[in-house]
Amino acid sequence: MEDVLDLYAEVFDERRPQVCFDERPYQLIGDKLEPLPVKPSQVKRIDYEYKREGSCNLFMMAQPQGGWRKVKVTERRTKIDFAQCMKELVDEHFPEAEVIRVVMDNLNTHSPASLYEAFEPEEARRISRKLEFHYTPKHGSWLNMAEIEIAVLSKQCLSRRIDDIEKLKCETAAWESKRNDKGVTIEWQFTTTNARTKLKRLYPS
Repeated sequence: MEDVLDLYAEVFDERRPQVCFDERPYQLIGDKLEPLPVKPSQVKRIDYEYKREGSCNLFMMAQPQGGWRKVKVTERRTKIDFAQCMKELVDEHFPEAEVIRVVMDNLNTHSPASLYEAFEPEEARRISRKLEFHYTPKHGSWLNMAEIEIAVLSKQCLSRRIDDIEKLKCETAAWESKRNDKGVTIEWQFTTTNARTKLKRLYPS
């Protein structure tokens, strides 16, 4: 825990960006009956019945101090998908960085080993040398600021029925673009000192 909190307390450094990474499943849902359109003094009306159109996955990559985030929609959440996200961080989003410090939970796919399953050894090593993984403790995923971004995304963009993965990609891209244009940051205030005081039961006695 203190490893992540100390990282958050560091001064913003473009050469050593902090990126929080997380994912969530998403159920694609469509309408059985066509919704009734909006009319004067009457909101759009949607029937309670719906149909399942499959599921997909949302990867969230967020740089809280830099006001940047990226939502990647994939059909699955495999080691290969994770490795592709890490490659994009290195080659597309932060190519000039000396090292990218990635905060994430201890999911079995969140490992340098995933890079070696997805790429040739030389390529996997090239990518891994630019990454520094910082794991949240068990039951401590709330320390990952990507969860905050996912909560905002869910409230502002996903609180309605979306039945197609391509439509979902368009909707999340529009949300991402608007939020990035505003440069919305996250001001993290829970420190190591707070942890030692408020969570002292978690420390050895």
